[in-house]
Amino acid sequence: MLKKVFKSVRAKLFLTLCVVIFMIIAFFVIINNAVLEALYYYSKNEVLLDTYNYINENIEFFSNEVEKAKYELELEKIAVNNSFEILILNNEEIVYATNKNFLSEFGNINEVKYNISYSIFNKSDLMYSQDKNNIRKINDKRNGITYVLLSSVLSNENKLYIRMPVTPIQDSAEISNKFIIVMGMAAITLGGIAITFITQRFTKPIEELNDIANEMTNLNFKRKYRINDSQDEIDELGKSINILSDKLEETIHRLKSNNVELEKDIEEKSKIDEMRKQFISDVSHELKTPISLIQGYAEGLVENVNSDEENRKFYADVILDEANKMDKLVKRLLELMKLEYEDRKFNDTKFNIVELINEVIKNSKVVLSENNIEIEFKSKEPIYVYADDFYIEQVVTNYFTNAIKNIEEVNGKKKIKIAIRKGKEEGKLRITVFNTGKNIDEENLNRIWTRFYKIDESRDRSKGGTGIGLSLVKAIMTKYKSKYGVTNKKDGVEFYFEVSGVEKLT
Repeated sequence: MLKKVFKSVRAKLFLTLCVVIFMIIAFFVIINNAVLEALYYYSKNEVLLDTYNYINENIEFFSNEVEKAKYELELEKIAVNNSFEILILNNEEIVYATNKNFLSEFGNINEVKYNISYSIFNKSDLMYSQDKNNIRKINDKRNGITYVLLSSVLSNENKLYIRMPVTPIQDSAEISNKFIIVMGMAAITLGGIAITFITQRFTKPIEELNDIANEMTNLNFKRKYRINDSQDEIDELGKSINILSDKLEETIHRLKSNNVELEKDIEEKSKIDEMRKQFISDVSHELKTPISLIQGYAEGLVENVNSDEENRKFYADVILDEANKMDKLVKRLLELMKLEYEDRKFNDTKFNIVELINEVIKNSKVVLSENNIEIEFKSKEPIYVYADDFYIEQVVTNYFTNAIKNIEEVNGKKKIKIAIRKGKEEGKLRITVFNTGKNIDEENLNRIWTRFYKIDESRDRSKGGTGIGLSLVKAIMTKYKSKYGVTNKKDGVEFYFEVSGVEKLT
């Protein structure tokens, strides 16, 4: 966490500011120590020379009692303002002295008179020398104070000495350094506070742009950068990020759409291949028996196994019957494959389900009569549903045909009951087809919906079963996402399916 903080732009700016201020402080301290004293000496040299010129130009006033007091007062001001000590000697006599002890601090007057650099002072550093003026930096061994001393000869041959202590410049440099350091620390503190608020203005939009970029890496393009009125470089970057986000979102959406289309094409091709394989497998399996029968009876006709006309007609009828079964099988199998593997669209319309059921019963009237089957269907008034009447008719027909094939006599009667009731789901109608007979074993209740699956009792080919009827029902109801199924009843079996009703049953 701490490492992350120090990597932030705000922390880097703060540290950079501190380093810059520290370098500026160090620079000023170095310059102050190196230059300030030299500048001070240069400035004081000028003041010393100006003072010498002033005294030299006005030295005659000392001989005038009227002007002398005024002149001495002016010299006193100069001395006080510049921390000078002024001494004027005429041979061995003091003409003027701001400090009466000035001469005694030189020691022997003769030493002053002849050469100041051989007095009690150390040998000095010559700072300035021109004509009769010498300015030196000297050190007093007695008190350890360093002075700047001007020694000169005035126009009237008087000796002029002006002394100034160096301590003020050293003190000034030290005070100045302390001041610079204190102000530098204050600048760092105030600068740190200021940079916190200033950098927040710049780093906040950068952090926002970073968050947007991170969300873009996760393919989330909903968040956009809010453009401000400043129109600066960050806003321009924000505009670019927004445009990039829109472009990426559009491109990824297009790629996803293309990918979905490609997956659909691949899935469709896979379904077609699967359907083709399944179709070939199913047809190969189911056509073995009829083809063998047709082949056998055809060979019998060719070899004239039975010469009488009646037997030959029987052979021909068997061949024709098997051919019709094969045609019916292939057509139903193709329809089943289309329902299971293609995106089959239903042509849903409003129609009368009662009329459709009555039509199915009517078409089977001969079979019902031959097998002495009693039909019970009490609905007389029209009941309208919304579905594809072609496929619903196939469902009803398959249930009805299956009931006829598997019906058995119970209590001396063969009975098929058809009823229309309210469905389990809201707005659905349930159509049931019941036939008397044996119950279906529990293990076979789910198997009967599998194509070509036949219960042992219904494997007789004379009944014309293909084993596809219930598979068609399953495929149609699955497409409609409607309920279907079979339940064992007391005296038989009841099949059911549900369809969307237009009118509610009372």
